[in-house]
Amino acid sequence: MTEQTAPTALDLPMVDPLPEETQRYFDICVEKLGMVPNVLKANAFDIDKLNAFTGMYNDLMLAPSGLSKLEREMIAVVVSSINRCFYCLVAHGAAVRQMSGNPMLGEMLVMNYRVAPLDARQRAMLDFAAQMTKASAEIEEADRQALRDVGFTDRDIWDIANVTGFFNMSNRVASATAMVPNEEYHAQFR
Repeated sequence: MTEQTAPTALDLPMVDPLPEETQRYFDICVEKLGMVPNVLKANAFDIDKLNAFTGMYNDLMLAPSGLSKLEREMIAVVVSSINRCFYCLVAHGAAVRQMSGNPMLGEMLVMNYRVAPLDARQRAMLDFAAQMTKASAEIEEADRQALRDVGFTDRDIWDIANVTGFFNMSNRVASATAMVPNEEYHAQFR
């Protein structure tokens, strides 16, 4: 892979110096992850945009939900696989490997989630995310009912739809700007 120092192909340097609160957030990333994810660096040219992105991400991916953190990461990988988003596949594939403790699961979800050993609940969730990614206007009550039938609540369906929508948006931005995944992600949790 060619070395690229900027997180995207766009000339949008990070605010320098970063505001104190942003610098603390980046320091926490380094402490917990060993790096600042390039998606955060890419948004750091405008602190309001960075805060909007991280606020939405943290709410959807880390806040209490009927979906586990692993299930939300699984959605991120399946959506990113359909959209062929290199950045998100690398970053969220690493998260699935870490959270599941199963490198093979991460690879299966990246390539084709249908070959993964999923329970009925996970399969229904990922089928819905895939359908929403490919043809959201075709979703009908029967599709939502299929989620209810495997134990998802209406609030869970809301969360599935929002995580799916967020990654459809962020995949498109990452792909359009040639966002580069941090090198560290490639070898993590294999």
